[in-house]
Amino acid sequence: MKEAKNGKTVPEEVVKMIFSNISSIYQFHAKFFLPELQKRMEDWSCNPRIGDVIQKLAPFLKMYGEYLKNFDKAVELITTWSEKSPPFQELIHDIQRKVCANLTLQHHMLEPVQRIPRYELLLKDYVRKLPPESPDRDDAEKALEMIFMVAKHSNAAIAEMERLQNLWAVYQRLGLEDDIVDPSNELIKEGPIQKISTRNNSTSEKYLFLFNNMLLYCVPKVIQVGAEFQVHLRIDVDGMKVRELNDTQFPHTFLVSGKQRTLELQARSEEEMNAWIKAFQDAIDRKEKRSESFKTVHGLETGTSELKTEELGRRAPQWVRDNLVTMCMRCKEPFNAITRRRHHCRACGYVVCGRCSDYKAELQYDGNRLNRVCLECYVFLTGHVVLEDREGKHRGILEKGAAEVSGRSLLCSSLQLLDKNSKGSTRGWFVIPQDDPLVLYIYAAPQDVRAHTSIPLLGYQVKDLPQGDSRHLFQLAQSGQVYTFQADTEELKQRWMRAMARSAAGITHPEEDEDEDSCDEAE
Repeated sequence: MKEAKNGKTVPEEVVKMIFSNISSIYQFHAKFFLPELQKRMEDWSCNPRIGDVIQKLAPFLKMYGEYLKNFDKAVELITTWSEKSPPFQELIHDIQRKVCANLTLQHHMLEPVQRIPRYELLLKDYVRKLPPESPDRDDAEKALEMIFMVAKHSNAAIAEMERLQNLWAVYQRLGLEDDIVDPSNELIKEGPIQKISTRNNSTSEKYLFLFNNMLLYCVPKVIQVGAEFQVHLRIDVDGMKVRELNDTQFPHTFLVSGKQRTLELQARSEEEMNAWIKAFQDAIDRKEKRSESFKTVHGLETGTSELKTEELGRRAPQWVRDNLVTMCMRCKEPFNAITRRRHHCRACGYVVCGRCSDYKAELQYDGNRLNRVCLECYVFLTGHVVLEDREGKHRGILEKGAAEVSGRSLLCSSLQLLDKNSKGSTRGWFVIPQDDPLVLYIYAAPQDVRAHTSIPLLGYQVKDLPQGDSRHLFQLAQSGQVYTFQADTEELKQRWMRAMARSAAGITHPEEDEDEDSCDEAE
Protein backbone atom coordinates (compact mmCIF):
# COMPACT_ATOMS: atom_id res chain seq x y z
CA MET A 1 0.00 0.00 0.00
CA LYS A 2 2.93 2.31 0.73
CA GLU A 3 4.34 1.70 -2.76
CA ALA A 4 0.90 2.27 -4.31
CA LYS A 5 0.56 5.65 -2.60
CA ASN A 6 4.08 6.81 -3.46
CA GLY A 7 4.45 5.58 -7.03
CA LYS A 8 2.68 4.19 -10.08
CA THR A 9 3.52 0.53 -9.55
CA VAL A 10 -0.06 -0.52 -8.79
CA PRO A 11 -3.34 1.34 -8.06
CA GLU A 12 -4.51 1.50 -4.44
CA GLU A 13 -7.82 -0.11 -5.47
CA VAL A 14 -5.98 -3.23 -6.68
CA VAL A 15 -4.11 -3.54 -3.37
CA LYS A 16 -7.41 -3.30 -1.46
CA MET A 17 -8.94 -5.97 -3.70
CA ILE A 18 -5.95 -8.28 -3.17
CA PHE A 19 -5.88 -8.06 0.63
CA SER A 20 -9.61 -7.61 1.25
CA ASN A 21 -10.32 -7.11 5.00
CA ILE A 22 -7.03 -8.61 6.25
CA SER A 23 -6.24 -5.35 8.10
CA SER A 24 -9.44 -5.65 10.15
CA ILE A 25 -8.65 -9.30 10.90
CA TYR A 26 -5.14 -8.35 12.00
CA GLN A 27 -6.40 -5.52 14.24
CA PHE A 28 -8.92 -7.86 15.89
CA HIS A 29 -6.21 -10.38 16.76
CA ALA A 30 -3.57 -7.81 17.76
CA LYS A 31 -5.78 -5.64 19.96
CA PHE A 32 -8.40 -8.05 21.31
CA PHE A 33 -7.98 -11.78 20.90
CA LEU A 34 -4.26 -12.15 21.53
CA PRO A 35 -4.11 -9.75 24.55
CA GLU A 36 -7.06 -11.54 26.17
CA LEU A 37 -5.39 -14.95 25.76
CA GLN A 38 -2.01 -13.62 26.97
CA LYS A 39 -3.62 -12.13 30.04
CA ARG A 40 -5.36 -15.42 30.80
CA MET A 41 -2.04 -17.32 30.43
CA GLU A 42 -0.45 -15.01 32.99
CA ASP A 43 -3.24 -15.83 35.48
CA TRP A 44 -3.48 -19.51 34.53
CA SER A 45 -2.48 -20.80 37.96
CA CYS A 46 -5.48 -19.14 39.62
CA ASN A 47 -7.90 -19.08 36.66
CA PRO A 48 -7.20 -21.94 34.21
CA ARG A 49 -9.87 -21.06 31.64
CA ILE A 50 -9.98 -19.85 28.03
CA GLY A 51 -13.48 -21.04 27.01
CA ASP A 52 -15.15 -17.84 28.24
CA VAL A 53 -12.68 -15.67 26.29
CA ILE A 54 -13.32 -17.56 23.06
CA GLN A 55 -17.08 -17.43 23.62
CA LYS A 56 -16.95 -13.66 24.00
CA LEU A 57 -14.88 -13.05 20.86
CA ALA A 58 -15.92 -15.95 18.58
CA PRO A 59 -18.70 -13.99 16.77
CA PHE A 60 -16.07 -11.59 15.43
CA LEU A 61 -14.31 -14.47 13.69
CA LYS A 62 -17.06 -14.44 11.07
CA MET A 63 -15.15 -11.61 9.42
CA TYR A 64 -12.97 -14.37 7.92
CA GLY A 65 -15.87 -15.18 5.62
CA GLU A 66 -15.32 -12.05 3.54
CA TYR A 67 -11.61 -12.82 3.23
CA LEU A 68 -12.35 -16.39 2.13
CA LYS A 69 -14.83 -15.28 -0.53
CA ASN A 70 -12.22 -12.93 -1.98
CA PHE A 71 -9.25 -15.31 -1.82
CA ASP A 72 -9.40 -16.85 -5.31
CA LYS A 73 -9.90 -13.45 -6.90
CA ALA A 74 -6.97 -12.05 -4.90
CA VAL A 75 -4.59 -14.78 -6.07
CA GLU A 76 -5.75 -14.23 -9.66
CA LEU A 77 -5.06 -10.50 -9.35
CA ILE A 78 -1.51 -11.12 -8.15
CA THR A 79 -0.87 -13.43 -11.10
CA THR A 80 -2.38 -10.99 -13.61
CA TRP A 81 -0.48 -7.95 -12.35
CA SER A 82 2.76 -9.91 -12.10
CA GLU A 83 2.44 -10.81 -15.78
CA LYS A 84 1.56 -7.36 -17.11
CA SER A 85 3.56 -5.10 -14.76
CA PRO A 86 7.32 -5.75 -14.27
CA PRO A 87 7.52 -3.12 -11.45
CA PHE A 88 4.74 -4.95 -9.59
CA GLN A 89 6.50 -8.27 -10.10
CA GLU A 90 9.73 -6.80 -8.79
CA LEU A 91 7.92 -5.36 -5.75
CA ILE A 92 6.40 -8.78 -4.94
CA HIS A 93 9.78 -10.49 -5.25
CA ASP A 94 11.37 -7.86 -2.97
CA ILE A 95 8.67 -8.34 -0.30
CA GLN A 96 9.00 -12.12 -0.50
CA ARG A 97 12.75 -11.90 -0.10
CA LYS A 98 12.81 -9.41 2.80
CA VAL A 99 9.60 -10.16 4.72
CA CYS A 100 8.27 -13.57 3.69
CA ALA A 101 11.33 -15.71 4.41
CA ASN A 102 11.57 -16.48 0.67
CA LEU A 103 8.10 -18.01 0.67
CA THR A 104 5.57 -16.72 -1.87
CA LEU A 105 3.11 -14.03 -0.93
CA GLN A 106 0.31 -16.43 -1.89
CA HIS A 107 1.64 -18.91 0.69
CA HIS A 108 1.25 -16.37 3.48
CA MET A 109 -2.15 -15.23 2.18
CA LEU A 110 -3.33 -18.82 2.62
CA GLU A 111 -2.68 -18.69 6.38
CA PRO A 112 -5.92 -16.82 7.27
CA VAL A 113 -7.88 -19.33 5.18
CA GLN A 114 -6.55 -22.12 7.40
CA ARG A 115 -6.95 -20.23 10.68
CA ILE A 116 -10.54 -21.11 11.63
CA PRO A 117 -10.13 -24.87 10.91
CA ARG A 118 -6.98 -24.79 13.04
CA TYR A 119 -8.85 -23.13 15.92
CA GLU A 120 -11.51 -25.82 15.68
CA LEU A 121 -8.92 -28.64 15.78
CA LEU A 122 -7.05 -27.04 18.69
CA LEU A 123 -10.25 -26.62 20.71
CA LYS A 124 -11.29 -30.22 20.05
CA ASP A 125 -7.92 -31.41 21.32
CA TYR A 126 -8.14 -29.05 24.31
CA VAL A 127 -11.64 -30.27 25.30
CA ARG A 128 -10.60 -33.90 24.86
CA LYS A 129 -7.68 -33.49 27.25
CA LEU A 130 -9.51 -31.47 29.90
CA PRO A 131 -10.10 -33.33 33.18
CA PRO A 132 -13.78 -34.04 33.85
CA GLU A 133 -13.77 -31.78 36.85
CA SER A 134 -12.12 -28.84 35.02
CA PRO A 135 -13.86 -25.47 35.62
CA ASP A 136 -13.35 -24.68 31.91
CA ARG A 137 -15.15 -27.74 30.51
CA ASP A 138 -18.61 -26.20 30.04
CA ASP A 139 -17.28 -22.95 28.58
CA ALA A 140 -14.80 -24.78 26.36
CA GLU A 141 -17.51 -27.05 24.93
CA LYS A 142 -19.74 -24.02 24.22
CA ALA A 143 -16.77 -22.24 22.65
CA LEU A 144 -16.09 -25.26 20.44
CA GLU A 145 -19.71 -25.21 19.28
CA MET A 146 -19.42 -21.51 18.42
CA ILE A 147 -16.17 -22.06 16.50
CA PHE A 148 -17.87 -24.88 14.61
CA MET A 149 -20.63 -22.46 13.58
CA VAL A 150 -18.03 -19.91 12.46
CA ALA A 151 -16.35 -22.59 10.34
CA LYS A 152 -19.73 -23.51 8.91
CA HIS A 153 -20.36 -19.85 8.10
CA SER A 154 -17.00 -19.64 6.34
CA ASN A 155 -17.66 -22.81 4.34
CA ALA A 156 -21.08 -21.49 3.37
CA ALA A 157 -19.47 -18.26 2.21
CA ILE A 158 -17.05 -20.23 0.03
CA ALA A 159 -19.85 -22.38 -1.36
CA GLU A 160 -21.94 -19.33 -2.16
CA MET A 161 -19.03 -17.69 -3.95
CA GLU A 162 -18.37 -20.86 -5.95
CA ARG A 163 -22.07 -20.99 -6.88
CA LEU A 164 -22.01 -17.41 -8.11
CA GLN A 165 -18.79 -18.00 -10.05
CA ASN A 166 -20.23 -21.10 -11.74
CA LEU A 167 -23.45 -19.24 -12.47
CA TRP A 168 -21.55 -16.36 -14.03
CA ALA A 169 -19.59 -18.78 -16.22
CA VAL A 170 -22.89 -20.25 -17.48
CA TYR A 171 -24.29 -16.77 -18.18
CA GLN A 172 -21.18 -15.95 -20.21
CA ARG A 173 -21.74 -19.08 -22.31
CA LEU A 174 -25.28 -17.85 -22.95
CA GLY A 175 -24.31 -14.33 -23.97
CA LEU A 176 -25.23 -12.47 -20.75
CA GLU A 177 -28.81 -11.73 -21.84
CA ASP A 178 -30.52 -9.29 -19.46
CA ASP A 179 -33.65 -11.37 -18.89
CA ILE A 180 -31.59 -14.42 -17.94
CA VAL A 181 -28.86 -13.06 -15.65
CA ASP A 182 -30.08 -13.38 -12.06
CA PRO A 183 -27.71 -14.10 -9.14
CA SER A 184 -30.50 -15.86 -7.22
CA ASN A 185 -30.72 -18.64 -9.84
CA GLU A 186 -29.25 -22.07 -9.27
CA LEU A 187 -28.13 -24.34 -12.08
CA ILE A 188 -29.54 -27.84 -11.49
CA LYS A 189 -28.48 -29.67 -14.66
CA GLU A 190 -27.15 -29.00 -18.14
CA GLY A 191 -26.33 -31.17 -21.12
CA PRO A 192 -27.08 -32.16 -24.73
CA ILE A 193 -30.41 -33.71 -25.68
CA GLN A 194 -32.22 -34.84 -28.82
CA LYS A 195 -35.39 -32.91 -29.76
CA ILE A 196 -38.03 -34.98 -31.60
CA SER A 197 -39.71 -33.17 -34.47
CA THR A 198 -43.46 -33.70 -34.81
CA ARG A 199 -43.28 -32.59 -38.45
CA ASN A 200 -40.74 -34.88 -40.09
CA ASN A 201 -40.42 -37.51 -37.34
CA SER A 202 -36.68 -36.91 -36.95
CA THR A 203 -34.38 -35.72 -34.16
CA SER A 204 -31.93 -32.82 -33.83
CA GLU A 205 -29.41 -32.09 -31.10
CA LYS A 206 -30.15 -29.27 -28.67
CA TYR A 207 -28.67 -28.20 -25.33
CA LEU A 208 -30.58 -27.69 -22.08
CA PHE A 209 -29.80 -25.52 -19.06
CA LEU A 210 -32.19 -26.36 -16.21
CA PHE A 211 -32.28 -23.78 -13.42
CA ASN A 212 -34.39 -23.74 -10.28
CA ASN A 213 -36.91 -21.41 -11.95
CA MET A 214 -36.57 -21.89 -15.72
CA LEU A 215 -35.49 -24.19 -18.54
CA LEU A 216 -33.36 -22.71 -21.32
CA TYR A 217 -33.67 -24.59 -24.61
CA CYS A 218 -30.57 -23.76 -26.64
CA VAL A 219 -28.63 -24.56 -29.81
CA PRO A 220 -24.83 -24.41 -30.13
CA LYS A 221 -23.68 -21.38 -32.12
CA VAL A 222 -21.86 -22.15 -35.36
CA ILE A 223 -19.47 -19.23 -34.85
CA GLN A 224 -18.75 -19.15 -31.14
CA VAL A 225 -17.76 -15.52 -30.71
CA GLY A 226 -18.70 -14.37 -27.23
CA ALA A 227 -21.58 -16.72 -26.45
CA GLU A 228 -21.28 -20.49 -26.87
CA PHE A 229 -25.05 -21.10 -27.13
CA GLN A 230 -28.05 -19.28 -28.49
CA VAL A 231 -31.21 -19.38 -26.38
CA HIS A 232 -34.16 -20.44 -28.54
CA LEU A 233 -36.75 -20.83 -25.84
CA ARG A 234 -37.33 -20.15 -22.16
CA ILE A 235 -39.88 -22.26 -20.26
CA ASP A 236 -40.81 -21.39 -16.68
CA VAL A 237 -40.60 -24.19 -14.11
CA ASP A 238 -43.74 -22.78 -12.50
CA GLY A 239 -46.59 -24.96 -13.76
CA MET A 240 -44.24 -27.36 -15.55
CA LYS A 241 -45.06 -31.07 -15.87
CA VAL A 242 -42.77 -33.93 -16.88
CA ARG A 243 -43.57 -37.50 -17.82
CA GLU A 244 -41.89 -40.47 -19.45
CA LEU A 245 -43.09 -41.55 -22.89
CA ASN A 246 -43.42 -45.17 -23.98
CA ASP A 247 -42.33 -44.71 -27.58
CA THR A 248 -41.16 -47.75 -29.55
CA GLN A 249 -39.76 -45.61 -32.39
CA PHE A 250 -37.80 -43.26 -30.12
CA PRO A 251 -36.66 -45.02 -26.92
CA HIS A 252 -35.68 -43.14 -23.76
CA THR A 253 -38.02 -40.22 -24.48
CA PHE A 254 -39.78 -37.91 -22.06
CA LEU A 255 -42.14 -34.97 -22.30
CA VAL A 256 -41.55 -31.52 -20.81
CA SER A 257 -44.79 -29.55 -20.76
CA GLY A 258 -44.61 -25.91 -19.75
CA LYS A 259 -46.91 -22.93 -20.05
CA GLN A 260 -44.90 -21.55 -22.99
CA ARG A 261 -44.07 -24.74 -24.90
CA THR A 262 -44.17 -28.54 -24.81
CA LEU A 263 -41.09 -30.52 -25.88
CA GLU A 264 -40.58 -34.19 -26.73
CA LEU A 265 -36.98 -35.02 -25.80
CA GLN A 266 -34.86 -38.14 -26.25
CA ALA A 267 -31.93 -39.12 -24.02
CA ARG A 268 -29.07 -41.37 -25.07
CA SER A 269 -29.89 -44.04 -22.49
CA GLU A 270 -32.48 -44.95 -19.89
CA GLU A 271 -30.06 -43.89 -17.15
CA GLU A 272 -29.65 -40.46 -18.71
CA MET A 273 -33.41 -40.12 -19.19
CA ASN A 274 -34.02 -40.95 -15.53
CA ALA A 275 -31.38 -38.41 -14.49
CA TRP A 276 -33.13 -35.69 -16.49
CA ILE A 277 -36.56 -36.61 -15.12
CA LYS A 278 -35.16 -36.54 -11.58
CA ALA A 279 -33.59 -33.13 -12.20
CA PHE A 280 -36.88 -31.76 -13.49
CA GLN A 281 -38.67 -33.29 -10.52
CA ASP A 282 -36.26 -31.57 -8.13
CA ALA A 283 -36.84 -28.23 -9.84
CA ILE A 284 -40.62 -28.65 -9.76
CA ASP A 285 -40.60 -29.76 -6.12
CA ARG A 286 -38.52 -26.76 -5.13
CA LYS A 287 -40.80 -24.39 -6.98
CA GLU A 288 -44.09 -25.78 -5.78
CA LYS A 289 -42.84 -27.14 -2.43
CA ARG A 290 -44.92 -30.25 -2.54
CA SER A 291 -44.00 -33.69 -3.82
CA GLU A 292 -47.41 -34.33 -5.41
CA SER A 293 -46.71 -31.68 -8.06
CA PHE A 294 -44.79 -34.17 -10.16
CA LYS A 295 -46.31 -37.30 -11.65
CA THR A 296 -44.82 -39.71 -14.12
CA VAL A 297 -47.58 -40.95 -16.37
CA HIS A 298 -47.11 -43.92 -18.69
CA GLY A 299 -49.23 -43.39 -21.79
CA LEU A 300 -49.84 -45.41 -24.94
CA GLU A 301 -47.17 -46.24 -27.50
CA THR A 302 -47.92 -42.94 -29.21
CA GLY A 303 -47.11 -41.03 -26.02
CA THR A 304 -49.91 -38.48 -26.42
CA SER A 305 -51.92 -36.77 -23.75
CA GLU A 306 -54.87 -34.44 -24.10
CA LEU A 307 -54.93 -31.15 -22.23
CA LYS A 308 -57.55 -30.73 -19.58
CA THR A 309 -60.28 -28.34 -20.71
CA GLU A 310 -59.33 -25.71 -18.12
CA GLU A 311 -55.73 -25.74 -19.42
CA LEU A 312 -56.68 -25.14 -23.07
CA GLY A 313 -54.86 -22.06 -24.29
CA ARG A 314 -53.04 -21.61 -20.98
CA ARG A 315 -50.45 -24.35 -21.53
CA ALA A 316 -48.60 -25.31 -24.69
CA PRO A 317 -49.98 -28.66 -25.93
CA GLN A 318 -48.06 -31.74 -26.98
CA TRP A 319 -48.29 -31.92 -30.76
CA VAL A 320 -49.46 -35.22 -32.24
CA ARG A 321 -46.79 -36.36 -34.71
CA ASP A 322 -47.66 -36.14 -38.39
CA ASN A 323 -46.81 -39.79 -39.07
CA LEU A 324 -49.29 -41.02 -36.44
CA VAL A 325 -52.36 -39.89 -38.36
CA THR A 326 -53.59 -40.36 -41.93
CA MET A 327 -56.76 -38.27 -41.64
CA CYS A 328 -57.91 -35.01 -40.05
CA MET A 329 -58.55 -35.60 -36.36
CA ARG A 330 -61.65 -33.37 -36.53
CA CYS A 331 -63.49 -33.96 -39.82
CA LYS A 332 -61.92 -37.41 -40.41
CA GLU A 333 -61.15 -36.71 -44.07
CA PRO A 334 -57.91 -38.32 -45.35
CA PHE A 335 -54.88 -36.12 -45.88
CA ASN A 336 -53.14 -35.66 -49.21
CA ALA A 337 -50.17 -33.60 -50.34
CA ILE A 338 -52.15 -31.15 -52.49
CA THR A 339 -55.71 -30.39 -51.41
CA ARG A 340 -55.76 -31.52 -47.77
CA ARG A 341 -52.48 -30.91 -45.99
CA ARG A 342 -51.60 -31.39 -42.33
CA HIS A 343 -51.71 -28.53 -39.81
CA HIS A 344 -51.43 -28.45 -36.03
CA CYS A 345 -53.93 -26.78 -33.74
CA ARG A 346 -51.87 -24.59 -31.41
CA ALA A 347 -54.38 -25.06 -28.60
CA CYS A 348 -54.95 -28.84 -28.43
CA GLY A 349 -52.06 -30.14 -30.58
CA TYR A 350 -54.28 -32.21 -32.92
CA VAL A 351 -53.28 -32.75 -36.57
CA VAL A 352 -56.07 -31.20 -38.62
CA CYS A 353 -56.74 -30.11 -42.18
CA GLY A 354 -56.76 -26.51 -43.40
CA ARG A 355 -60.54 -26.32 -43.42
CA CYS A 356 -60.81 -27.44 -39.79
CA SER A 357 -58.04 -25.08 -38.62
CA ASP A 358 -59.01 -21.91 -40.48
CA TYR A 359 -59.55 -20.04 -37.23
CA LYS A 360 -57.53 -17.71 -34.97
CA ALA A 361 -57.72 -17.37 -31.20
CA GLU A 362 -55.64 -15.69 -28.52
CA LEU A 363 -53.56 -18.17 -26.52
CA GLN A 364 -52.49 -17.19 -23.03
CA TYR A 365 -49.30 -19.30 -23.11
CA ASP A 366 -48.12 -17.34 -26.17
CA GLY A 367 -48.62 -13.90 -24.68
CA ASN A 368 -52.26 -13.69 -25.89
CA ARG A 369 -51.12 -13.57 -29.52
CA LEU A 370 -53.44 -14.91 -32.22
CA ASN A 371 -52.67 -18.51 -33.20
CA ARG A 372 -54.11 -21.03 -35.65
CA VAL A 373 -56.61 -23.29 -33.86
CA CYS A 374 -59.18 -25.92 -34.82
CA LEU A 375 -62.90 -25.21 -34.83
CA GLU A 376 -63.62 -26.93 -31.49
CA CYS A 377 -60.89 -24.98 -29.69
CA TYR A 378 -61.97 -21.75 -31.38
CA VAL A 379 -65.52 -22.15 -30.06
CA PHE A 380 -64.28 -23.00 -26.56
CA LEU A 381 -61.71 -20.18 -26.37
CA THR A 382 -63.77 -17.39 -27.94
CA GLY A 383 -67.35 -18.40 -27.20
CA HIS A 384 -68.30 -17.77 -30.83
CA VAL A 385 -70.69 -20.27 -32.40
CA VAL A 386 -69.89 -21.43 -35.95
CA LEU A 387 -72.61 -23.08 -37.99
CA GLU A 388 -71.27 -26.19 -39.72
CA ASP A 389 -72.69 -28.00 -42.71
CA ARG A 390 -71.56 -31.19 -41.02
CA GLU A 391 -73.84 -30.66 -37.99
CA GLY A 392 -76.11 -33.56 -37.20
CA LYS A 393 -73.84 -36.08 -38.90
CA HIS A 394 -74.23 -39.44 -37.15
CA ARG A 395 -71.18 -41.20 -35.86
CA GLY A 396 -70.62 -44.32 -37.94
CA ILE A 397 -69.36 -47.66 -36.70
CA LEU A 398 -65.84 -46.89 -37.92
CA GLU A 399 -65.71 -43.43 -36.27
CA LYS A 400 -64.07 -44.54 -33.06
CA GLY A 401 -60.72 -42.88 -32.38
CA ALA A 402 -57.79 -45.29 -32.32
CA ALA A 403 -56.31 -43.79 -29.15
CA GLU A 404 -59.74 -43.82 -27.49
CA VAL A 405 -60.46 -47.50 -28.13
CA SER A 406 -56.84 -48.55 -27.58
CA GLY A 407 -57.03 -47.27 -24.03
CA ARG A 408 -60.00 -49.59 -23.40
CA SER A 409 -59.14 -52.63 -25.48
CA LEU A 410 -58.80 -56.37 -25.08
CA LEU A 411 -55.73 -56.18 -27.30
CA CYS A 412 -54.13 -53.61 -29.60
CA SER A 413 -50.85 -53.35 -31.50
CA SER A 414 -49.32 -52.88 -34.91
CA LEU A 415 -49.79 -55.77 -37.37
CA GLN A 416 -49.33 -56.28 -41.08
CA LEU A 417 -52.29 -57.35 -43.25
CA LEU A 418 -50.99 -59.35 -46.23
CA ASP A 419 -52.64 -59.29 -49.66
CA LYS A 420 -54.07 -62.44 -51.27
CA ASN A 421 -50.76 -63.73 -52.69
CA SER A 422 -48.95 -62.95 -49.39
CA LYS A 423 -46.27 -60.95 -51.23
CA GLY A 424 -47.33 -57.43 -50.36
CA SER A 425 -48.63 -56.12 -47.04
CA THR A 426 -50.12 -53.06 -45.35
CA ARG A 427 -49.11 -52.11 -41.82
CA GLY A 428 -51.78 -50.74 -39.53
CA TRP A 429 -53.02 -50.37 -35.97
CA PHE A 430 -55.34 -53.22 -34.94
CA VAL A 431 -57.73 -53.05 -31.98
CA ILE A 432 -60.35 -55.31 -30.35
CA PRO A 433 -62.28 -52.88 -28.07
CA GLN A 434 -63.64 -53.94 -24.71
CA ASP A 435 -67.03 -52.37 -25.50
CA ASP A 436 -67.21 -54.12 -28.91
CA PRO A 437 -65.26 -57.35 -28.31
CA LEU A 438 -66.54 -59.27 -31.34
CA VAL A 439 -65.16 -56.79 -33.90
CA LEU A 440 -61.59 -56.14 -35.08
CA TYR A 441 -60.96 -52.48 -36.01
CA ILE A 442 -58.12 -51.58 -38.37
CA TYR A 443 -56.63 -48.07 -38.38
CA ALA A 444 -53.98 -46.68 -40.69
CA ALA A 445 -52.17 -45.05 -37.74
CA PRO A 446 -52.42 -45.16 -33.91
CA GLN A 447 -53.93 -41.66 -33.58
CA ASP A 448 -56.47 -41.82 -36.42
CA VAL A 449 -59.97 -40.84 -35.39
CA ARG A 450 -61.67 -43.28 -37.76
CA ALA A 451 -60.97 -46.91 -38.64
CA HIS A 452 -60.75 -47.71 -42.34
CA THR A 453 -61.89 -51.33 -41.91
CA SER A 454 -63.77 -53.46 -39.41
CA ILE A 455 -63.99 -57.27 -39.39
CA PRO A 456 -66.79 -59.01 -37.43
CA LEU A 457 -64.90 -61.91 -35.82
CA LEU A 458 -67.84 -64.13 -34.84
CA GLY A 459 -67.71 -67.48 -36.70
CA TYR A 460 -64.18 -67.10 -38.07
CA GLN A 461 -61.54 -69.78 -37.64
CA VAL A 462 -58.06 -68.79 -36.49
CA LYS A 463 -55.23 -70.69 -38.16
CA ASP A 464 -51.52 -70.80 -37.39
CA LEU A 465 -49.17 -70.63 -40.39
CA PRO A 466 -45.69 -71.91 -39.41
CA GLN A 467 -43.05 -70.29 -41.60
CA GLY A 468 -39.43 -71.23 -42.14
CA ASP A 469 -38.48 -67.62 -42.92
CA SER A 470 -39.19 -66.49 -39.34
CA ARG A 471 -42.34 -64.58 -40.31
CA HIS A 472 -44.99 -64.79 -37.60
CA LEU A 473 -48.09 -65.44 -39.74
CA PHE A 474 -51.66 -66.45 -38.87
CA GLN A 475 -55.04 -66.34 -40.62
CA LEU A 476 -58.72 -65.64 -40.15
CA ALA A 477 -60.85 -67.80 -42.43
CA GLN A 478 -64.60 -68.14 -43.05
CA SER A 479 -66.52 -69.33 -46.16
CA GLY A 480 -63.75 -68.54 -48.59
CA GLN A 481 -62.92 -65.17 -46.96
CA VAL A 482 -59.32 -65.28 -45.70
CA TYR A 483 -57.27 -62.59 -43.94
CA THR A 484 -53.53 -63.18 -43.40
CA PHE A 485 -51.71 -61.27 -40.66
CA GLN A 486 -48.05 -60.92 -39.71
CA ALA A 487 -46.98 -60.05 -36.14
CA ASP A 488 -43.62 -58.64 -35.08
CA THR A 489 -42.92 -61.43 -32.59
CA GLU A 490 -44.08 -65.00 -31.96
CA GLU A 491 -45.41 -64.01 -28.54
CA LEU A 492 -47.52 -61.21 -30.05
CA LYS A 493 -48.83 -63.59 -32.71
CA GLN A 494 -49.95 -66.12 -30.08
CA ARG A 495 -51.73 -63.42 -28.10
CA TRP A 496 -53.62 -62.24 -31.17
CA MET A 497 -54.58 -65.79 -32.07
CA ARG A 498 -55.98 -66.38 -28.57
CA ALA A 499 -57.86 -63.06 -28.53
CA MET A 500 -59.35 -63.58 -32.00
CA ALA A 501 -60.31 -67.19 -31.23
CA ARG A 502 -62.23 -66.08 -28.13
CA SER A 503 -64.03 -63.34 -30.08
CA ALA A 504 -64.80 -65.76 -32.92
CA ALA A 505 -66.37 -68.11 -30.37
CA GLY A 506 -68.50 -65.29 -28.92
CA ILE A 507 -66.59 -65.03 -25.61
CA THR A 508 -66.75 -61.36 -24.63
CA HIS A 509 -64.90 -61.26 -21.29
CA PRO A 510 -61.06 -61.21 -21.07
CA GLU A 511 -59.05 -64.18 -19.95
CA GLU A 512 -58.61 -64.43 -16.18
CA ASP A 513 -54.82 -64.36 -16.39
CA GLU A 514 -54.87 -61.46 -18.83
CA ASP A 515 -53.84 -58.06 -17.46
CA GLU A 516 -56.23 -55.18 -17.98
CA ASP A 517 -53.68 -53.13 -19.89
CA SER A 518 -53.33 -55.51 -22.82
CA CYS A 519 -52.51 -52.69 -25.20
CA ASP A 520 -49.37 -51.70 -23.28
CA GLU A 521 -48.28 -55.35 -23.13
CA ALA A 522 -48.78 -55.73 -26.87
CA GLU A 523 -46.49 -52.77 -27.43
